[in-house]
Amino acid sequence: MKRIEDATLLYEISQALSESLDLKKSLYKALDILSSSMDMVRGTVSILDPLRNEINIEVAHSLSLSTIERTKYKLGEGITGRVIQTGKAVTIPKISEEPLFLDRTAVRKKLKDFQELSFICVPIKKGNQVIGALSVDRPYEESYNLKDGQKLLSVVATMLAQHVVNLEIIRREKDQLRAENQRLRDELENKYRITNIVGNSNKMREVFQMISQVCKSNATVLVRGESGTGKELVANSVHYNSNRAKGPFIKVNCAAIPANLIESELFGHEKGAFTGAIKQKLGKFELAHKGTIFLDEIGSVGLDVQSNLLRVLQEKEFERVGGQRTIKVDVRIVAATNKNLEQAVEDGTFRGDLYYRLNVFPIYMPPLRERKTDILLLSDFFLEVYSKENNKSIKRFSTPAIDMLMAYHWPGNVRELENCIERAILLCDGGVIHSYHLPPTLQTGRESGTLPELSLEDAVANLEREMIIDALKNSRGNITAAAEVLKTTVRKFAYKAKRHGVHYAQYR
Repeated sequence: MKRIEDATLLYEISQALSESLDLKKSLYKALDILSSSMDMVRGTVSILDPLRNEINIEVAHSLSLSTIERTKYKLGEGITGRVIQTGKAVTIPKISEEPLFLDRTAVRKKLKDFQELSFICVPIKKGNQVIGALSVDRPYEESYNLKDGQKLLSVVATMLAQHVVNLEIIRREKDQLRAENQRLRDELENKYRITNIVGNSNKMREVFQMISQVCKSNATVLVRGESGTGKELVANSVHYNSNRAKGPFIKVNCAAIPANLIESELFGHEKGAFTGAIKQKLGKFELAHKGTIFLDEIGSVGLDVQSNLLRVLQEKEFERVGGQRTIKVDVRIVAATNKNLEQAVEDGTFRGDLYYRLNVFPIYMPPLRERKTDILLLSDFFLEVYSKENNKSIKRFSTPAIDMLMAYHWPGNVRELENCIERAILLCDGGVIHSYHLPPTLQTGRESGTLPELSLEDAVANLEREMIIDALKNSRGNITAAAEVLKTTVRKFAYKAKRHGVHYAQYR
């Protein structure tokens, strides 16, 4: 009869371990089955952390989560520590008579009417390696055979072994992911500190001051400036220096999303909302909850989506495309544009009420031509970055190269300068970047030897003379026809011809 009961118990535990993908849930269920079958007061599964030589309770029956989290053993410490260290099971008929019993969880001392307990602890092994322990408290009974209980628990421990191995693997991976996540967050916070934006010109100091003033608030920020000035860097600095730095930072390039998809991208959609919506999709605003959303190129958003954006800004709520449930979000908005929004409002292509909601705290990023003193600073910064990236030891720029960098008007701003320096580093084989390593677009008349030898007035006179002669040739000296070719009057044509010493009779 006893064997049938034990077989039934093992079968139930086997079923419990195999029916759920949640490893902890399976182990808890196995302990519940042991509790009802062995008259168990409490049971624990402990796992050894070999890197720290520390034993942690992974799951426990009749113990609070706070007790589980705080209870730890050193290898060899107490009964559990000794079982894991030696790999040998231990049975204690009466725990009150065992001096090695630590009662680290302290739950037994809290019993009002002390009940004598027996304790059984067996190792959990993977091959010959001890990876944990299974322990059980049960009421003391003189008639109960502890050796039989130990054998039964040893079989159960063998069944639990693979689950315990998987739990330890998952725990280590979680610890690694947590550590990596924290490392990446720290790296991002360091990378996007305000002081890490390169520039010491007066205009950039104004930008730094404005970022420091607004970053700790929840105010909406509108970053203005030409393409390539570094508007996204400002958005990053605002987020990673704010109280939302640990929350998500979602970036959306509104210009890169087709007009018919942008509403779905921003607000999400329900299954079946439109053709191709095969499942529910969360929008960028939902993903940015408790964090910041960066709407780049906000000026390209159509009027139909602008009304929904206005509602999110005002009410902090929206509905998914095809949905009816109102979704509340806590999101800070940072927008950026290189367009003239004031003109767009006048033209009727941008809503005025949305503009005023976005323009709470504008930050203007100056073009590079207005911060000439930062050109060399930025050039040295990119020189260091791309030299390291390409494993080159390039130390400086030559004087002619510096002159070229300073003389250029940089229509592409900082982005163009960065690309220019990266190209120069790829072409350079020595330790110095020379003028010929820089792109042809930076070449001026002085460096290329193509400065005009004539004044503007002389050049215009030469062009007029050539056009008059060409018209007379085509009209065979007919001054009226030549004037028509040049779309002028005969009187003006004759005056210009005389002034440039051209005689129409010579072409008849």
